[in-house]
Amino acid sequence: MAPKKAKRRGAAAEGGSSNVFSMFEQSQIQEYKEAFTIIDQNRDGIISKDDLRDVLASMGQLNVKNEELEAMVKEASGPINFTVFLTMFGEKLKGADPEDVIVSAFKVLDPEATGFIKKEFLEELLTTQCDRFSAEEMKNLWAAFPPDVAGNVDYKQICYVITHGEEKEEE
Repeated sequence: MAPKKAKRRGAAAEGGSSNVFSMFEQSQIQEYKEAFTIIDQNRDGIISKDDLRDVLASMGQLNVKNEELEAMVKEASGPINFTVFLTMFGEKLKGADPEDVIVSAFKVLDPEATGFIKKEFLEELLTTQCDRFSAEEMKNLWAAFPPDVAGNVDYKQICYVITHGEEKEEE
């Protein structure tokens, strides 16, 4: 009997049908629930292609292609109810590098270990290397993480938001 229990426990640990709600703090679940409610425009408990089209239109994205909406909906294995929505976020976050790994990558660009990178330097890297940022993406980045008056960007704050999804309270 004992080996059977151990086997079952192992399957759940691998991310089978274990309780997705245990992956998040209660405050995070509430925030995701609010986001789900906003996206579920017709309030039927399922996020559909039409819901996505409507919410994107409310944010100013009016010309989203049908194929793009279908691709978004197909990321789920079935209808996107709240549990599926939460599971999708858990899977996306599970793939993110830990905060210390991301901070270490930024530290390569900060040889004096100041905790900051010059805005112009970061912008040049992000717009000319690898997955290049568009002008709109750069505008959004600076809106979310405005440089200080000297043009320095706090990369530790960016790393925290990437891994935690919200800004750290100043202590």
